Order: sequence, then structure tokens, then C-alpha cells
Amino acid sequence: MDFKLELIPIPVTDVDRARDFYERQAGFHVDHDFAFGDEFRIVQLTPPGSACSIAFGKGMPGGAPGSVQMLHLVVDDIQAARAELVGRGMEVAEVEAMSAEGKPDVFYARFADPDGNTWTLQQISAS
Repeated sequence: MDFKLELIPIPVTDVDRARDFYERQAGFHVDHDFAFGDEFRIVQLTPPGSACSIAFGKGMPGGAPGSVQMLHLVVDDIQAARAELVGRGMEVAEVEAMSAEGKPDVFYARFADPDGNTWTLQQISAS
């Protein structure tokens, strides 16, 4: 039996602003942007190469905007990934390294969406 994580709800205050951020700055692909009347709208986007998407919208139950913290986007080349996002106008923290004796190095670079939901680019070096 497979248990696949394929969708993570992200609480936001402004659906259009969030869509613009995730599509234009983060480079996520828009899978759906669907409304039922004026009270319900759902936008689903997927990071490049990912099997897991995010969704946000109007009329969706969920936490407070900014309450989703430390979602990880795993990349092969964190410097290139960071440069790509910075090139699109995002504020991305400098790359930090964590290491432990006998373990592969792990590199992180953090950023946030306009509501304060936080993300981390992560690269694990080959051991």
C-alpha cells in the first residue's frame, strides 16, 4: 500500500498575490485555478519536478496565514536554485551548512511567501 503525500494546503490572505508569488517568483506550475461563485476559489500549483503540490484559495478551511513553516524543497544544486529564485526577485537567505562527523553535509537556504509561510531549499551532499 502506497501512502503518497501529494497536496499541502497553504493558508494565505490574498489569493492573487499568493498565486503571483508562487507562479512568477518561485516558478511553480499552475495546475488549477478554479472558482465556484464568489465565495470559493482554489489554486493548485506544483514545484518543478515535484510529485507534491500546494493549494490555497478562498473559502478553504485551514490555519492562519503564515502558519505553515519550514516546508522543504530538495534540490541537487542549492547555489543554482538560490540564484534562480533571487534572479526572479525573491529574498532568499544565504546558504548555511550543517555537518556532523561521518555524515553527509546538508545545506539550507530559507525564504518566505508574502504571508510568512516559510520554505527551505535543502541539498544533501553525497557521502
